[in-house]
Amino acid sequence: MKILAIETATEACSAALSIGGDIVEKYQLAPRQHTKLILPMMDDLLNQAGISLSQLDALAFGRGPGAFTGVRIAAAVIQGAAFGANLPVVPVSTLAALAQQGLDECDDPLAFTALDARMDEVYWGVFQRDEAGLAESMINEKVVAAGEVELPQERAGCGIGLGMGWQRYDDDLCRRSGTRISRIESQRYPKAAEVARLAVKAFELNQAVPAEQALPVYLRDNVAKKKSER
Repeated sequence: MKILAIETATEACSAALSIGGDIVEKYQLAPRQHTKLILPMMDDLLNQAGISLSQLDALAFGRGPGAFTGVRIAAAVIQGAAFGANLPVVPVSTLAALAQQGLDECDDPLAFTALDARMDEVYWGVFQRDEAGLAESMINEKVVAAGEVELPQERAGCGIGLGMGWQRYDDDLCRRSGTRISRIESQRYPKAAEVARLAVKAFELNQAVPAEQALPVYLRDNVAKKKSER
């Protein structure tokens, strides 16, 4: 199976190519440079592999939540590529991709992901490993005040805190989660390699969609209003 994935929902920009489970990634931490970087990254990966876009089985993208402009860039780029090559698309949760990093590198059963959503809020998700070792959501992803994040039942165990939300709102998040957090890695960003890995399973489960249905997920519908007005 051959899947090309991109992730631009945060300050990091990345693309990854998965061929038979082997993943090669291009990654750069480059705020506001995503539109310049992402297409060359995709082209470089395809050229290095010696294949064309039309030879892929599917495309995948980090569908959010995350920075609004970044999420829109990923959706627009992947839709354009999918229409041109007549390929299906696998939308993958940005938070799940972030969680996958932590679950791959630690023994803790859970990953608590928090991206800065501004307005004193975070994009929040809690994940565990499924039988294949892939990130599986335990709660509905949501945008919420850092001091009001949802936690799974105590018996689910503790885990690693991941994402820049843990840096900006560490006091509120730590106060809320207490001893459920074993360690925090706030400098982690979601990457296309994990998007590609999760997309393979989703594709096998027939969760790919046509290009026109490859839509971003924002969680917050109205960013023009203040929190008190929403």
